[in-house]
Amino acid sequence: MTYHGQRTREHSLLSRFGHQGRALPTLLSALVITGLISSLPALASSSAQSDNKLNEQSSCYLEGLSEQLTCGFVTVPENADKPEGKQIQIHYAVLPAIKNSDHSEAFLAIAGGPGQSAMDNAAFFDRTFSKVRQQKDILLIDQRGTGRSNILNCESEGYQGSLAANEADFDTTKETQACLDNLASSDVTQYGSLNALKDFEAVREHLNYQKLHVYGISYGTRMAQLYMRHYPQVLSTVTIDGVVPMQQNVLAIGQAISRSFDLLLQGCSDNTLCNKQFPQLRAELEAVDAKLAIAPVITQVRDPLTGESTQLTMTRGKFMGAIRMALYAPNIRALIPHAIHQAANNNFQPIMGLYALNLDSTGIAMGMHASVVCGEDWQRLTADEREEVASTYFGQEMITTFEQSCDIWQMPAVDKSFSDAISSDIPTLVLSGQIDPATPPSWGELAMEKLTNAKHFIAPYASHGVAGQSCGNELIAQLVDSGSVSELDSECLNNDVSRNFYLNASTVEAIPLDESKHAIEQGDSHD
Repeated sequence: MTYHGQRTREHSLLSRFGHQGRALPTLLSALVITGLISSLPALASSSAQSDNKLNEQSSCYLEGLSEQLTCGFVTVPENADKPEGKQIQIHYAVLPAIKNSDHSEAFLAIAGGPGQSAMDNAAFFDRTFSKVRQQKDILLIDQRGTGRSNILNCESEGYQGSLAANEADFDTTKETQACLDNLASSDVTQYGSLNALKDFEAVREHLNYQKLHVYGISYGTRMAQLYMRHYPQVLSTVTIDGVVPMQQNVLAIGQAISRSFDLLLQGCSDNTLCNKQFPQLRAELEAVDAKLAIAPVITQVRDPLTGESTQLTMTRGKFMGAIRMALYAPNIRALIPHAIHQAANNNFQPIMGLYALNLDSTGIAMGMHASVVCGEDWQRLTADEREEVASTYFGQEMITTFEQSCDIWQMPAVDKSFSDAISSDIPTLVLSGQIDPATPPSWGELAMEKLTNAKHFIAPYASHGVAGQSCGNELIAQLVDSGSVSELDSECLNNDVSRNFYLNASTVEAIPLDESKHAIEQGDSHD
């Protein structure tokens, strides 16, 4: 679960809140679907603390955009049952339509995570939906607990020390409790999706938009589906991209990760050059995984940020997590076979390179993330689902971590009806990436169960977030313009935009035999 922007700083799913920078993407990368990771080489750093002086509405600038926008907030009770109690501000930004002076409709773009800030990713949404913006305002709302909207996050100790750290030394219970204690001024039980949906409606009413065209990516698709269920009268169209269907427990993402690993290995095997360069790739991956499952490898590497020599404690979690997060972005995915091959030869520098490419780009507010997942997914996990989840490495790690973390977070469980399929005749476009490492096409198909006016398109060369990697954004613009799915055609998604695999650290091209050894050595020395 955006759980669907390229890396995640936290060590594990929910338990490493207090140590966001200490460890590589491992367990959390299994759970966090995120949303913008596959489409952005680097997201804007969070400015959650920088805009607290905004008036109710004022002019503003957001990172990555040079134009003046409109920003503001609505004030709502943290707990709707205690209207006189603590109040929080729900911040929003409006990217005004370029040509249309009729501002009665808006395109609401919902970020993923759960825990990402929509406003911090304004430049991505503006670039991706430039055609939509010609005629419609783009509305971005920082969901409660994220960005500027009373962010629920814990202090980070920074990046230093994460390479040498061994995740086995972390005390999940202690660190989760420390995070909760740090958030004592907020009632974390009030930061689930349904309360956030009421905030979105408060913003819409405040801005006097009569209708919304909703786009959700990754976890944002859950919010979009809830909008369809609870406020269908205000929606003109819906697009869900990298879908988390209501019927699907997100903990099953472990199976999606395994599927994505298999697709990567098969893709290399089917590629003549990749298979020739790495003929034993699956065996090499399994060998490194098995070795690290026994004990970490301690070695010296160059810090991927500073270039200085530093100690690396390569654990199974760091290794598998770095590969997992690299699967989100097609250009980074192309580097994975080389990195696995080098790791099999005891050179972990390329894996650290993948890690560095994924630094600081998801911006997950981990307290909000915990509130959503512990209340909406963990408690509806059945015994059969639990057994299935535990059948994979990432799934087993999630089970172990959640047992401790969610027991401390104490989120009330959502009603059983929360998991019911969405029944709707709103014009809806469902987008799935064939090589998505988080939300496979089967999840998109499941979401279609009771959508009577919808089309499901699978982009064969896209991973997580079809709109940012293909012509999906043009299909969305067409939907918004026409208000109908009937004329939408998926043919443009079949344009081959795939990336060839890197055969070494420098190139995707075959190298003459007499030069290959030297080139690889030189390339490795610069990873």
